[in-house]
Amino acid sequence: MSPPHVLVLTYDREGDPHAARVCDLLAERGARTTVFNPEHFQTTARVDVVYVDGTVRRRLHTADETLDLDALTALWWRRPMPLVPDPALTDRAIADYTVKECQSLLSNLWEHLGCPQLPARESVFRRAGHKLHQLALAAELGFPIPETAITTNAETFLDFHDRHDGRIVTKPLGLPWVTGVGDGFMVSRACEPVTTRDVAYADALRFCPIIVQEQIPKRVELRVTVVGRQIFAAEIHSQVSNHARLDWRRYDTQVTPHLVHRLPDEVAARCLALTDRLGLRYGAIDLILTPDGRCVFLEINPNGQWLWIEHLTGLPISEAVCDVLLEGA
Repeated sequence: MSPPHVLVLTYDREGDPHAARVCDLLAERGARTTVFNPEHFQTTARVDVVYVDGTVRRRLHTADETLDLDALTALWWRRPMPLVPDPALTDRAIADYTVKECQSLLSNLWEHLGCPQLPARESVFRRAGHKLHQLALAAELGFPIPETAITTNAETFLDFHDRHDGRIVTKPLGLPWVTGVGDGFMVSRACEPVTTRDVAYADALRFCPIIVQEQIPKRVELRVTVVGRQIFAAEIHSQVSNHARLDWRRYDTQVTPHLVHRLPDEVAARCLALTDRLGLRYGAIDLILTPDGRCVFLEINPNGQWLWIEHLTGLPISEAVCDVLLEGA
């Protein structure tokens, strides 16, 4: 019998330590892995999907091998990069058109493969990442959530600001970065306190939506990683670091303790219910543990990072990812 074969969609095995870690563990278990980055698909790969006598054959041809996609036992959406046009296409309109057609081909191809996929099929995990849907579903499942406004309306923003005496934060709705700014630098944006300057420029909201939330007091922040039916909870003591106290994603791991956390049973059940309702087999959930003991939901990332949590706490998250990827075998 052939060994399990997992296709990993990511930008680069060597540049993606999460992929490298899991691929090494899968190899130790006797599984075969292939890492593929769709970014340079036009230049370095070919696809054919052939229908004959009521059967379908799907093949991916790379520089190194030809893959029988129907023989895969799992597909892992790790961190693939968007397609870019082949440099031979010098006409911008033609290049854009062909990239969109190639992206349509690959999206259709991955969507209809018969093997299990992690965190889910693309159509499922893309929808699961919608912030408006996440907040509504979390509240329905019993999670406390911050009072929130998602708006392009300056009056709504200013009313929210006044109601909370200015103790509010803003977050991007989708992309947390802007590329091509100035001399080509990337500007990133996480959770930010609202300043008097923000209030003065509130009318600029008409150009771009933001998430506005009340500022929730924190005892610690919780990163809850759900992999299949396994739950790994870590507490991040962000409040001991001035750099990370508003948003732990301003990583200050030399100062900020990370410890294993025991979730209350009802919170763990809500986390599983959330991933179930979203159709996910993996999800990284961010919660705030308040001084009065409430677990307040912030968001779920269907493809969030975990390796730093594993390194700092010893939680065997990578092993659990392997478990899920091998279920299809």
